[in-house]
Amino acid sequence: MIGYATLGTNDLPRAAKFYDALLGTIGGSRWMESDKFIAWTCSPASPALGVIVPHNGEAATVGNGTMVALGVDSKAKVDTLYKKALELGGSDEGAPGPRGEGFYAGYFRDLDGNKLNAFFMG
Repeated sequence: MIGYATLGTNDLPRAAKFYDALLGTIGGSRWMESDKFIAWTCSPASPALGVIVPHNGEAATVGNGTMVALGVDSKAKVDTLYKKALELGGSDEGAPGPRGEGFYAGYFRDLDGNKLNAFFMG
């Protein structure tokens, strides 16, 4: 259902460096790019995640309750992605672990304060 999600940034080069390294750990690479937007995907048929400088020229801000969830195929990849986010300067929002039956997730914020998680179902 979801084609892509975008997160606002006030520093596109800094965000690009963070997401190149973070999403590279799960096979993601740049898919689309302009001077104000970059999107990554694991394959052209998969949903994408983008960072964007807001079109209206105002500062990017964090949405309260907004989160992007990155689905992966193992608990180990959840752990790896979460750890990599923190190594890159992201902040902890909940260490990896079970969150109910069959749902394993780790939560973090990127360098602009946007909230994400990595999750595995199984």
